Amino acid sequence: MKASTFVYPWDVVGDPGAPDLIAGLGVEQVTLAAAYHSTRALTPRHPRHRVVTAEHAAVLYPAGDRWAGRALRPYPAGDWAPGDAFAEAARALAGTGLDVHSWVVLAHNSRLGAEHPDTSVVNAYGDRYPWAPCIAQPDTRAYLVDLAAEAAVRPGANGVELESLGWYGLQHLHAHDKTGGVGLGDAGQYLMALCFCPACRTGYGEQGLDADALAAAVRDALEPLWRGEADDAQGWAGVEKLLGEDTAAATRAWRDDRARTLQETAVSAVRAAAPDGFQVLLHADPVTHHVGANPGVDPAHILSVADGVVVPCAGGPGLLTPFTGHRREGTVLAANLGVVSGMGGSPGTLAADAARAKEFGATEIRLYHAGLASDGDLASVREALAAR
Repeated sequence: MKASTFVYPWDVVGDPGAPDLIAGLGVEQVTLAAAYHSTRALTPRHPRHRVVTAEHAAVLYPAGDRWAGRALRPYPAGDWAPGDAFAEAARALAGTGLDVHSWVVLAHNSRLGAEHPDTSVVNAYGDRYPWAPCIAQPDTRAYLVDLAAEAAVRPGANGVELESLGWYGLQHLHAHDKTGGVGLGDAGQYLMALCFCPACRTGYGEQGLDADALAAAVRDALEPLWRGEADDAQGWAGVEKLLGEDTAAATRAWRDDRARTLQETAVSAVRAAAPDGFQVLLHADPVTHHVGANPGVDPAHILSVADGVVVPCAGGPGLLTPFTGHRREGTVLAANLGVVSGMGGSPGTLAADAARAKEFGATEIRLYHAGLASDGDLASVREALAAR
């Protein structure tokens, strides 16, 4: 079963030993960041630094001419990834025989929301989520589609993994985050993800809902949760219980349509810009109302659009199952497994976890993340992959 590991350009650039180290793990592919959100990352083996602070979401290559004169445009990286860091890292990794695919984070950009607040998701209380561009807005959609096409098809990349190509919500690791004090559950998180920007208010109207009445209903439904009165009904049944079946269905119809059409358009744009044989995967969750880095998708639909999906499997391989019945010849079902023990990964059980994922239909595995892992974690990865 093919294995790929996630890597940042700053893990490789300036470290002559990094490409051989990564290739020596036994992976066949690297998924190399080309457009990424703000982060603070350890680089435990780099000869020049130990901590990299990416201060804002940025492209890790020189942006092209298509952005001239546009208000919404990608931001260049600072000193954490100067010049064409992606290309430099890609060349070094390809020189060891590794297959390089780009990794593109899309609807997750705090700087965009800070500088263009009207692009952000607005919850039922009027709070903006600057990290979450609203994917219903025409200008934002155009920006995301063009970013997908440009960042995906970088020189040296033979495919792409598109992350956050869908709705984002309240869940977001933020500086000194203190949002976990109330357990909202799956249903509450959905309600807190509902957007009430002008575009979404119009969209709800097209579904027969009054946006003001809907916002009031969402606030009323959330009130018991703020008081700590947990509800036994979770998942979509919980949303229906809180909002009513018809209202819940109408919100989902609007949001599902905006996500699906964006995914279709972005994948088409990538393919139009890419050479033949360029692989396009999406990071995805099979529950359509879920939001975040792995946005919810309809398995049948997304596997008719993309070449496959990368599925979070930190909690087990169960999320793979809804995709397996919709596989075509050559479809990739990649199980994403954490191998950084300090971040909750389990490199010591990688062999067993990969085998279990295969039983559930996985055709490949993704390892998060070679650049962040300790030497001990990487030794466990090397041993597990050698035993395949």
